[in-house]
Amino acid sequence: MELKSRQARNVAVGVYVLSAALVVPGSAAAADTAKAPTFTKDIAPIFQEKCEACHRPDSIAPMSLMTFAEARPWARSIKARVTDRQMPPWQIDRTVGIQKFKNDRSLTDDQVETIVRWIDAGAPQGDPKDMPPAKQWPDGQGWNFAAAFGQKEPDLIIKSYDFTMPAVSQDIWDKRVTPSGITEPRWVRAIEIRPETMKGRKITHHAIAYLEQTEAGVAAVPGLPTPFMEWAVGKQGEMMRPDTGKLLLPGSKFRWDIHYSQAGEEITNKVEMGIYFYPKGQEPKYRTTLSLVPAALGTLDIRPNSVAVEEGFTTLREAARIESFQAHMHLRGKAMMLEAILPSGQKQVISLVSDFNFNWMTTYVYADDAAPLLPKGTILKVTAWHDNTSAKKSNPDPNQWVGWGDRTVDEMAHAWINIVYMKDDDFKIEQDKRRAMQTTVTAQQYLHSTSRRKRCPEDRCRVRCCRLRGVDVPRRPRSGTDVSS
Repeated sequence: MELKSRQARNVAVGVYVLSAALVVPGSAAAADTAKAPTFTKDIAPIFQEKCEACHRPDSIAPMSLMTFAEARPWARSIKARVTDRQMPPWQIDRTVGIQKFKNDRSLTDDQVETIVRWIDAGAPQGDPKDMPPAKQWPDGQGWNFAAAFGQKEPDLIIKSYDFTMPAVSQDIWDKRVTPSGITEPRWVRAIEIRPETMKGRKITHHAIAYLEQTEAGVAAVPGLPTPFMEWAVGKQGEMMRPDTGKLLLPGSKFRWDIHYSQAGEEITNKVEMGIYFYPKGQEPKYRTTLSLVPAALGTLDIRPNSVAVEEGFTTLREAARIESFQAHMHLRGKAMMLEAILPSGQKQVISLVSDFNFNWMTTYVYADDAAPLLPKGTILKVTAWHDNTSAKKSNPDPNQWVGWGDRTVDEMAHAWINIVYMKDDDFKIEQDKRRAMQTTVTAQQYLHSTSRRKRCPEDRCRVRCCRLRGVDVPRRPRSGTDVSS
């Protein structure tokens, strides 16, 4: 089926600027308010759970939705955004692949229906006594994982250096090095990168912290830095599962790759990385590895006024658990799919981001009973679609030929995937644990086979998502097992 075209605006810092609300029609206001949902009883709890993380004073959203007085003027815009599922931002396709995530901020169908019925009934306030207690949020930006660690600041905060971006400039990259200051080995449980100020979000396209350290028995790969943490607009951070983590050693350093772009005003910014540690002496069993898994790397060829598709194949060197998936493309990104080709030849869809939005680089963290357990030799297949036509609202110029590059106006096509590698014996143990979970299903069950009809980014493709049948797309020879319906 066709990827539904979205009326999305390309705005700074990943925030949708909602249009001013119009008056709710009188016919809706005349509805039976006695049966209609009210803000205090029905809507406020939804907003607290799914919206207030951004829609609160001094946060990244353009308006607060914490009170009736703040939310009511935006009623019609709220209805438009929730019915087309632009808000809350969650671009995972709901019809294929894994659907259980630890950080799912999307609205359920019932929640959408409740919000729509409330607005259609005139958006009544309801009894103030029904209002739930206000949810407590940290002052200013706050740290996303503070609540999980007793509302405390990160154990270690690493900052880049001040960088001043001119009002008008080409894109610039800051690649300076910051020492960690670590004096003893420590295991990392959670990491978050963010621009230091709200204003800094206007110019910070992404930030990657590469870890430079020497570890006995671990051979460094020449020319390949080790990604420690990655941030792009819309990403909250990374919390490792219990008994998994990353090791920091004394003398370690972080080499930054911070991409700045102009915002029409001169802004000075730095990036900070907050790190939460395991208690001293507690060593997790497994390591988490942040991997760049490409559909294309270094080469892209996207013709003007066309839809392009690229595929990449990466073989797992050991048995592994896939912890999370994040699609990374730029302004013409349309969709990205992650599949597993098992050693048996079976093909399984893990996740499909069917409505990619450059302003929300969401990391989708799989639930404990759904994180894919994949045997050694499994091939991860990443397929990326780019829409270089006027149908893609964020496209700055569909008449341009676009290639691979670091600039915002260039394109990329890769996934950031957190992977936990494990030995065969440990893999069997993890499989046994999974089977013991009452709510779990086996790897063969929780991954949707591609033999089932799945949603495809083109309406003319009824057989294979990667073929885009009927669409004029540059083709190239493929390797690996063919995907068939």
